[in-house]
Amino acid sequence: MNLFTRKLLWGTILMATIVACTQSAPTAGLPETETEAVVEPSQPEATSVPTEQLAEPLTETPVPNDTPLPAPVFPDPEAYTWAQVGRGFNRPLLLTHARDGSGRLFVVEQGGKIWILENGGRGAAPFLDIDGRVGSESNEQGLLGLAFPPDYEQSGVFYVDYTDVSGDTVISRFRTSTDPDRADAESEEILLQVNQPAGNHNGGHLEFGPDGYLYVALGDGGSQGDPSGNGQSLDTLLGKILRIDVGASGPYGIPTDNPFANGGGRGEIWGHGLRNPWRFSFDAATGDLYIGDVGQGQWEEINFLPGGYVGPLNFGWNYFEGTHAYEGNPPSDAKLTMPVAEYEHGSSRCSVTGGYVYRGPALPAWHGVYLYADYCSGEVFGLAQLASGVWESRILYDTSFLVTSFGVDEAGEIYVIDRGGGLYQLRSR
Repeated sequence: MNLFTRKLLWGTILMATIVACTQSAPTAGLPETETEAVVEPSQPEATSVPTEQLAEPLTETPVPNDTPLPAPVFPDPEAYTWAQVGRGFNRPLLLTHARDGSGRLFVVEQGGKIWILENGGRGAAPFLDIDGRVGSESNEQGLLGLAFPPDYEQSGVFYVDYTDVSGDTVISRFRTSTDPDRADAESEEILLQVNQPAGNHNGGHLEFGPDGYLYVALGDGGSQGDPSGNGQSLDTLLGKILRIDVGASGPYGIPTDNPFANGGGRGEIWGHGLRNPWRFSFDAATGDLYIGDVGQGQWEEINFLPGGYVGPLNFGWNYFEGTHAYEGNPPSDAKLTMPVAEYEHGSSRCSVTGGYVYRGPALPAWHGVYLYADYCSGEVFGLAQLASGVWESRILYDTSFLVTSFGVDEAGEIYVIDRGGGLYQLRSR
């Protein structure tokens, strides 16, 4: 399907509503308290994970393909398993790679350390240790994001998002030392600080888009129901996805094609109307954007935008929670970008964890399928836009994980991160 056709279809939404109970549960990028994360459904045999021995990550280099992409189909999940490739991490929140051809996998711990995965666990010393600067007392605070730019191999510069000891968001860049496995913790350059009125809904994810700009997720500032109206306000960075040029002079620049680059709102804003975007990603093959946005009390959602689309973009919060009216009425001329998938809270579901579209070489049957999860229930879902243009979502795995994040390596192979300390890669049986 070409880009023009996809742009026509993306706004035609067939909701992938997943049958669930109507009992509400606490919401947040991570549950508000540790006790909210105790639900661990039994893991069926089809998704059992070997723990006697750790698998070695597969990191083959993908072969570029210029032929049109076929419409995705869902593979048989029982033919695949989540193989454990790492253990022993302390509250891991993210796994990523450096884009430098090294094949290294970097694991972010909430308390303020970044480790390189070695022999199934932490390396001898952390790649970066800033735990003295990171405030992580609230369950949703901490070192939340890490992104390596396309020129990292030459520049040695990378970016992090964390909450400081005052609870406010800090976006910084650091430099790698003369040892490629160690960053210089004293090289920090703060790009942006954002006051956080509460301890929850910090967002925190960072990704470099296909355009080379840095995208930054920020929640609505916390509490419940967005009492300050931050999601819809264009005068604050809260409840937004930002798009900034970190290659410009000074801390950063505003891309000239940002929706409010010439006024009408903060220039950094790329998309607004978000409650707590907990992980977003770009499809490596198409540039399409997927956003997991955590719901208030009943509905979790996945938002989608076709590659190359530039706003203004209003994802609807707090007028809507998912596709359901929440509070107030949007202006008559408002153009809202509604989710392509949503699911309802049940007895164990609480909070969506956004993921990635699979584009690796090892599992061709998965190409084009977007994987995401519910943090509390451990359910892993697949989402795909079928040849008809219809969006379909399915429950693929019922795991015992507390899914804090997904991750991909340089080849595009996909991983899931369990808050309990384990890292798992999707593999053929």
